[in-house]
Amino acid sequence: MRLRIDHVAVAVRDLGTAASRFYSEFGLDSVQGGRHGAWGTANRIVPLGREYVELVGVVAPSTAARSAFGRAVLEASRDGDRLLFWAVGTDDIDDAARRLTLEVTRGARTRRDGSTLAWRNAGVQRATEITSFPFFIQWDGAPEMHPGRDAVAHRVTPRGIAWVEVAGDEPSLRTWLGENDIPLRIRAGEPGLEAVGIATTEGEIILT
Repeated sequence: MRLRIDHVAVAVRDLGTAASRFYSEFGLDSVQGGRHGAWGTANRIVPLGREYVELVGVVAPSTAARSAFGRAVLEASRDGDRLLFWAVGTDDIDDAARRLTLEVTRGARTRRDGSTLAWRNAGVQRATEITSFPFFIQWDGAPEMHPGRDAVAHRVTPRGIAWVEVAGDEPSLRTWLGENDIPLRIRAGEPGLEAVGIATTEGEIILT
């Protein structure tokens, strides 16, 4: 099973404000993603090529308060924008699910051009509870459908996510991931996603 960093999520208090900040501070443009009706959240996508940054915010507080994911976004963004979770892409999510005894669930949303973007994921609940752990995702459809490929007007030229830094128990995380060559930095401490490095031709951007 080949694993790679797929995307990282940032919990934000306001999607429009966060999008403006990413453009003014980092030169990274974004596009509207979609709404997660059952969670009370919505997102914007910062495409980076094969990877992307997901800006996610609460748009229906009462609904968010009744869902685990919505509550996680509310809590994480209470004092401002904050790294929330990360995901690893795989071409064989069923293998990851078998190895870790996880349920595979399906998701889909309508793209701006009217086409359907579909995926399968596993381990989302664990990744929400222990944010040093990523969840696993496998995208359906052609590679150009991946959110990281969306057309935007960046002021810089991104080369993708260069590395991810987490805190937590290294043996447990290594067991969760299995064999891989993900550029992952692990340090001791309270479990969580600590920092993300984005490579660009103009220098490295670090999200914390």
